[in-house]
Amino acid sequence: MTPAATLPRLCVTPGEPAGIGPELMLPLSDWEFPAEVVAIGSRELIAARLAALGCHPRLLPFDPQARAPKRRGELTVADVPLCCPSTPGVLDRRNGDYVLRCLDLASDGCLGGTFDALVTGPVSKAAIDGEGRRFTGHTEYLRDRAGVERVVMLLGCEKMRVALATTHLPLREVPDAITEELLLGVLSIIDHDFRTRWGIAHPRIICAGLNPHAGEDGHLGREELDTIIPALRAARERGIGVEGPLPADTIFQDKCLSGCDAVLTMYHDQGLPTLKYAGFDQGYNTTLGLPYVRTSVDHGTALDLAGTGRADPGSLRAALGLALKLAKGQGGHAA
Repeated sequence: MTPAATLPRLCVTPGEPAGIGPELMLPLSDWEFPAEVVAIGSRELIAARLAALGCHPRLLPFDPQARAPKRRGELTVADVPLCCPSTPGVLDRRNGDYVLRCLDLASDGCLGGTFDALVTGPVSKAAIDGEGRRFTGHTEYLRDRAGVERVVMLLGCEKMRVALATTHLPLREVPDAITEELLLGVLSIIDHDFRTRWGIAHPRIICAGLNPHAGEDGHLGREELDTIIPALRAARERGIGVEGPLPADTIFQDKCLSGCDAVLTMYHDQGLPTLKYAGFDQGYNTTLGLPYVRTSVDHGTALDLAGTGRADPGSLRAALGLALKLAKGQGGHAA
């Protein structure tokens, strides 16, 4: 049995109160876990959402001075009150501040050592962005909160891991955003985190081109010749094991993925459709380059499912499993 003093402590933010995040606390309450797991959110909301599903797990207050493993039928909650009542499936922008307060408490707790890892539930950008706030996603928000210059979004499932050179950008802005400096920084973060947190001694990364056929020697665009190839060459000179650029329409073949630790794609929808097809509801999202471990579910708020009890908890289980492994320095795929 793990001594209480060394027991990992993970925090979970349920995310958008009108989405499926709060009711995913129901399967979480039913799991046993070899770590302390703390939900950061409205205790009243979680209790009401689970009661509406006919379930009444024991909700425990969070005591930062004590650690105990997650037990079946219990859920520890660090209470953060809602800004206004929430109805399943109905967004209310007034609760945008609530979502951010949960994230702030979680990220500050990770930075301060109260928590060993953060697992985030799905949020609605539309419910947060605006009214003096600019919110493009968890990845960018947590980066700025931690005061780091660059982070990398990586999603994975049992079959593959996919990292993104750019994240939440309009497609027309992507080519200008891809620079040698960006790609070298992204590759350095992937290589560093895989070595130090994932336990991969010699990471192997394959990189997609930006244009069809990876530019076809400049006939379909010069980004590969002018930017991507020089960046990969510079990365290899630093000892980073990267190959490419390979055409994005063939890079996800088994023969390319064999022995590969990650695929680096140039933009969001170049890499994630294949990943989500291969492992939706069993995948995870993680942010490399933060000073702490952050993982996430790889699905959205699913407003149409909120309150129905039909939300699939597979991605949450995968994100929790990966967070525990990374917090313990074991890496690998989520269980």
